Amino acid sequence: MKKVFVIAEAGVNHNGDFTLAKELIDVAALSGADAIKFQTFDTKMVMTRSAVKAKYQLNTAKDSQSQFDMVKKLELPFKWHYDLLDHCKAQNIKFLSTAFDISSLDFLVDEILLDILKIPSGEITNGSFLLACARKNRNIILSTGMSNIADIEAALSIIAFGFMHDKKSIIEPSQESFLKAFNSTEGRSLLKERVTLLHCTTQYPAPISEVNLNAITEMRSFFNLDIGYSDHTNGILIPVAAVALGASIIEKHFTLDKTMSGPDHQASLEPNELKDMVKSIRLVEQSMGDGKKIPAPSEIENMVVARRSLVALNEINKGEIFTSDNLGIKRPGSGLSPMLYWKYLGKKSQNTYMADELIKNEE
Repeated sequence: MKKVFVIAEAGVNHNGDFTLAKELIDVAALSGADAIKFQTFDTKMVMTRSAVKAKYQLNTAKDSQSQFDMVKKLELPFKWHYDLLDHCKAQNIKFLSTAFDISSLDFLVDEILLDILKIPSGEITNGSFLLACARKNRNIILSTGMSNIADIEAALSIIAFGFMHDKKSIIEPSQESFLKAFNSTEGRSLLKERVTLLHCTTQYPAPISEVNLNAITEMRSFFNLDIGYSDHTNGILIPVAAVALGASIIEKHFTLDKTMSGPDHQASLEPNELKDMVKSIRLVEQSMGDGKKIPAPSEIENMVVARRSLVALNEINKGEIFTSDNLGIKRPGSGLSPMLYWKYLGKKSQNTYMADELIKNEE
């Protein structure tokens, strides 16, 4: 099993404070996460001023401001990215950020030179944005919250087309050309090489009963792609369990303090919890092994102790017939396998045995 890629999702938990953003990088690095991820967006390009808040946002940001006004305060200015990227390099943690609009996407790829693009669940039906992401020819992590298999297939079809055909292509984007790309050998190969899907339940916090971790198995079987998991439940149990199901990426929101003001803090891990999650993930991934059912090296020495051998239940003379009365099965396991019991029954002994003596190979 290859190493699970752990993304510590800072998101908008920097609260529009550059110093806080740097502190989040420090915490993520100390936790052992592989990457920290922020969000890059221009609010006016993402939503109208009349966009309503989600129910969880009403509960966690209880003032009267609109979603637009709330989100506007949480923008990560382009100029901050350079210093945050440098700080990540100094802390030996990968910098990632999710783009929510084309100008932010262009900036992250062309200026910050991101080699991995994270597409959030809310954009899985944003076809033109999916196409723009694919045409950047970067590895893509596609989150699939609120989606069904048909939604995911439609999104992957556009991404496959974008991988195969740039803006100069004579083949025009269309439902037919998307589906053709998805079903082509080249398209499938490019998706396999560059795309990881994340199972996700888009609620903050997500109810345990609605997580449906077994969807990871279905998605892997249906799309033949690497599948990860973006977690919004409370605590660390569910993301760790996802690793046991083979999740290749784990993404989890974190904060410095759950009581801070902002829409995502309450459903985030605090620093010690994030560290515990990463530690638990590393332990679980160590336990997964290669999937081959063979004795572990540490078991070998116990075979002779725990297994049994063919033994004489009482004295057996040479030429005497082995029967259920004189042939038994006892520890240690250093002799003949008990699986040979029926082969020896009814045969004449070629040796003389004392009681409890291991039976020799009489072939």
